[in-house]
Amino acid sequence: MANTRNGSLATILFLFMFQAALHKVVSQNLVTDNVSVVEGETAIISCRVKDNDDSVIQLLNPNRQTIYFRDMRPLKDARFQLVNFSENELRVSLSNVSLSDEGRYVCQLYTDPPQEAYADITVLVPPGNPIIEARDEVLSEGNETEMTCTAMSSKPAATIKWMKGDKELPGKPKVELTYDKMYTVTSRLTFTVTKEDDGVAVICIVDHPAVKDFQAQRYLEVQYKPEVKIVVEFPQGMTREGENLELTCQAKGKPQPQRVSWVKVDDDVPSHAVITGGDLYIENLNKSYNGTYRCVAANTVGEAYDDYILYVYDAPPTTPTPTTASTSTTAISTTLSLIQDSQDSRAGEGAPRTVDHAVIGGVVAVVVFAMLCLLIVLGRYFARHKGTYFTHEAKGADDAADADTAIINAEGGHSNSDEKKEYYI
Repeated sequence: MANTRNGSLATILFLFMFQAALHKVVSQNLVTDNVSVVEGETAIISCRVKDNDDSVIQLLNPNRQTIYFRDMRPLKDARFQLVNFSENELRVSLSNVSLSDEGRYVCQLYTDPPQEAYADITVLVPPGNPIIEARDEVLSEGNETEMTCTAMSSKPAATIKWMKGDKELPGKPKVELTYDKMYTVTSRLTFTVTKEDDGVAVICIVDHPAVKDFQAQRYLEVQYKPEVKIVVEFPQGMTREGENLELTCQAKGKPQPQRVSWVKVDDDVPSHAVITGGDLYIENLNKSYNGTYRCVAANTVGEAYDDYILYVYDAPPTTPTPTTASTSTTAISTTLSLIQDSQDSRAGEGAPRTVDHAVIGGVVAVVVFAMLCLLIVLGRYFARHKGTYFTHEAKGADDAADADTAIINAEGGHSNSDEKKEYYI
């Protein structure tokens, strides 16, 4: 009984397929969709009829073998399962999809003439884990390096982009098609290394429709020559005769500098100077020590240096207490001396600088004003001590008739001697 039923079903299918092959048309009444599915996952094929007049729906594989006839599955492939069957839809699932399942599937509606719609299944194969390779394990500042990133066995071909920190770098891709119709992509990156790249991650990002956020990274190890800086420990201001000088040389690099030395450009370091590691100490400065002192540091990458220009100023003079007469001169000299002494003896500032004329003008104006005030005070003082003197001697001579009588009266006028008075105004 079962064999008779299967034979009848096979005969009916054969007749339908023969008729469809003769009169098949692409229908607008019968619709389906293309499907993209990752290898190993499940694909859903849906055959839909807008207006059905009780015609039969069936699904065929790329070899035009019937997968489902209505709700019956003649094909002996258990991966195909009926999801839904009605007058308007035949929906089938295909599990554990492989590359061999890729192709064009046919939805067929048995009308006169038969109608067909096509669903293309595309199988996506994700690439393997990206692999980063570097030409140099340890990099040196200023050198060029090369890195490659490979994404193997994917379908379709993957795309690769490079990031160094937060900056995108251009790579040169190469695509190869393997014997099993898979794609291998290799991207090559070339760039020049700086010391700022030390510890920065270089990231290879693989873009493929089957995967998201697929990446690999490698941290850069960069060696660079020393950075050198001279720090003045003492004195904090000007360097004067008789004082001491202490300099510290700070040097850092990768690897750390193995050698730090002090030299004097175009001359010898003073014989009594004390050098301890990166420290330079000179006692009792004098002007013969003027010059450029250089700290040199070196490692396996290279060497670098920093300069300090020493300019020794005169020792500060001992200034006596100024008198009133010499106040203005002393003020001008002291002010100009302070302006000149304000110049730093730091590197690059060895020679005295030009005095600011605006400052000198201000100082002279203040001194002139002070002198005018002094003259006004002295004038008022002398004016208060100025007077007129009146005497009343020989008062009797005023009434004499002639000169002889006046002399006699003046000499003999003793009676008036007690009345002599002197007035001071």
